[in-house]
Amino acid sequence: LSKDEQNHFCWQDGIPAMLLSLRQLSVTVMSTSCVMCRVVYACLSLFVSQVPSEKILRAGKVLRNNILSRAPHMIRDRKYHLKTYRQCCMGTELVDWLMQHTSCVHSRVQAVGMWQVLLEEGVLNHGECDRTFSNVRISFKVMTVLPALLCRPGQRTVDELEIIYEELLHIKALSHLSTTVKRELAGVLIFESHAKAGTVLFNQGEEGTSWYIILKGSVNVVIYGKGVVCTLHEGDDFGKLALVNDAPRAASIVLREDNCHFLRVDKEDFNRILRVRTHLAYISILLSVLRLIAQTTCQCVSPVHLFFRYTVMSGTPEKILEHLLETLKLDSQFTESDPALDDFLLMHCVFVPNSQLCPLLMLSFTYHAQPSQGSEQERVEYALNNKRRVIRLVLQWAAINTDHLQEEDSSFNFLQVSSFGSLLVPLRMFQCQCSFQICVCVCVCVCVEVLFKVYCSDHTYSTIRVPVAASVREVIAAVTDKLGSGDDLLLIHLNSAGDKELLKPSDVSIFSSLSINGRLFVCPRDQIDSLTPLPEQEGPSAGSMSTFELMSSKDLAHQMTLYDWELFDCVHEHELIYHTFGRQHFKKTTANLDLFLRRFNEVQLWVVTEVCLCPTLSKRVQLLKKFIKIAAHCKEFRNLNSFFAIIMGLGNPAVCRLSQTWEKLPSKFKKSYGEFENLMDPSRNHRAYRLTMAKLEPPIIPFMPLLIKDMTFTHEGNKTFTDRLVNFEKMRMIANTVRIMRYCRKSCLSSSDSATGKSHQDVRSYVRHISVIDNQRTLSQLSHRLEPRRT
Repeated sequence: LSKDEQNHFCWQDGIPAMLLSLRQLSVTVMSTSCVMCRVVYACLSLFVSQVPSEKILRAGKVLRNNILSRAPHMIRDRKYHLKTYRQCCMGTELVDWLMQHTSCVHSRVQAVGMWQVLLEEGVLNHGECDRTFSNVRISFKVMTVLPALLCRPGQRTVDELEIIYEELLHIKALSHLSTTVKRELAGVLIFESHAKAGTVLFNQGEEGTSWYIILKGSVNVVIYGKGVVCTLHEGDDFGKLALVNDAPRAASIVLREDNCHFLRVDKEDFNRILRVRTHLAYISILLSVLRLIAQTTCQCVSPVHLFFRYTVMSGTPEKILEHLLETLKLDSQFTESDPALDDFLLMHCVFVPNSQLCPLLMLSFTYHAQPSQGSEQERVEYALNNKRRVIRLVLQWAAINTDHLQEEDSSFNFLQVSSFGSLLVPLRMFQCQCSFQICVCVCVCVCVEVLFKVYCSDHTYSTIRVPVAASVREVIAAVTDKLGSGDDLLLIHLNSAGDKELLKPSDVSIFSSLSINGRLFVCPRDQIDSLTPLPEQEGPSAGSMSTFELMSSKDLAHQMTLYDWELFDCVHEHELIYHTFGRQHFKKTTANLDLFLRRFNEVQLWVVTEVCLCPTLSKRVQLLKKFIKIAAHCKEFRNLNSFFAIIMGLGNPAVCRLSQTWEKLPSKFKKSYGEFENLMDPSRNHRAYRLTMAKLEPPIIPFMPLLIKDMTFTHEGNKTFTDRLVNFEKMRMIANTVRIMRYCRKSCLSSSDSATGKSHQDVRSYVRHISVIDNQRTLSQLSHRLEPRRT
């Protein structure tokens, strides 16, 4: 209908009549005063060409408005065969309504034929996706989205945008997009139709210019050399991969049937809305490239499961949080954790600390945009579900952070406010329901105070009490107050080799990051060169083989595993993140992680120290056999951290150069040691170790240095922010590494896990108080005394 035709209405029995001048209509039809009959007959005449008519689409809009004004009760939600159809009419009601308001329709068959035309043209939509109009109790929806789409994107009214948006809510290809993105799409979508099957929409290798969503019909995906690899139907989408990668089309799209309708998003609008939007900072939601590649290369995979896997790539913290709340499923159990939500809760400290996250959560809890339609009860239910989503997120956030939330006033006060006061009670219950084990016991936290000795240049010392996360500046202030000195003092880390490290005033948690035999010294700047190590820093002068040679290798490995597990179980997931990004940026302690890493170095040096302090050749051979046995039992107990520490200790230059000792080692032990060394092979990204890890069931004590290496490489190889937006893909990769540690602690290790029998107190005490030499130069000198270099 033209603008003049839309405004030219006459009224008969309250029905708006559109004066149509269609030559195809008979004189009898044109002479009748029943305009509703004219509209349907006009649709019938135009349908013969199989080309979608703009007049028919506009007639559908007028038709729906007429029903809403004269019989609004006809369009409502319906239930049919246990399925709900939104805003539909029944087939019998449409036929009755048409016969009641038109005088030229003489039979129900004639009325059914008229509605059939509108169904074929897309003005009606069959509830069961059939192409035949039935005079039975089947739901039909009067479509008005097509008339709205015919308007140019920049000329659509508010009502038309709302109609398009409501239709987008029911398109499965857009189900993972946020409300904000769907409303943006409503303003740029373009309607496109093609009449004949076999029409090629685009060819493989062409430049990608648009993204398509199938509104009606179906298409074949064709790849050169493979033919049709899959078929896409109503609600599916295609063409996005070329836009995401700025690459040629990966396949050709051919219409499978006549009269197909599409929604099209051009490349410029796609990049502005669905990719990174710098000026508006919208969330970037893209299809997973790997899953699309799987779709185009494997015919047996259902496209339904591959085309809707959206993931957050980048965005502002506010938009990422908004998207996660909108897509959070309330009907899932607590054990069904959303990976994207878990990534956000693990990594948010990097880009939105608790002091900023808490106000965002409170704002999301107290304010929500109201739906434009629906009853009062539906509006209340909508607001209530939004609050439930926030509470669900806060519960999981609190479960992951545990005691760390109480260390900050902002987060602790947030959980204490009236809206969330009840969260502290069910928190422990929620932790029990989670599918993963959260570390709820922390050995060392920020608020813990430690007693520590700080030495002066004359080897006198002062004992101070400071928080474990205290900065160097705070430590110097405590020492100055204790000594009563007015000099400008510096804090020095002095190791057993005499190497000096001047600590920065901003460094934190320095006590746990010292070397094994390292000590803290305080002095003025002009006395730094005069600092010398303490005698106790040199380490033991005699080995302890006489003590532990009588202990069972299995008992030693078991007690080492129990102690390592205590240290490992106390490492909070966030400590890995603080260590990777730099704890000085968070002002947080990584003491538990530092102690666990320190233990690895301690066990490694223990092996080297004992071998180098053993003067007798036969005894050294027995030591090598003992350590290989202990390593084998550690592997049996899934203690890979101590296993690798022992093997790396045996591979230390001071030990592996003892050729006379290794020659005396039985071949059985040489073979076992060779197999253990193969597990340490760094080739192919430590493939041997990773395959071994994949076969183990928790509890597992992993090789922590490799986890640290993986996170460090990911951090240094990817920017945290891209175009002022959070690089959430980097956050996801680091979170996946952190979850390895979570998986290792999925089950708890108990002392009854071993079949070693009753553990002895002396074995337990020995493995927890190992004395070592940490000076590699000293160890090398001892090694050369045992077996001088051959000339």
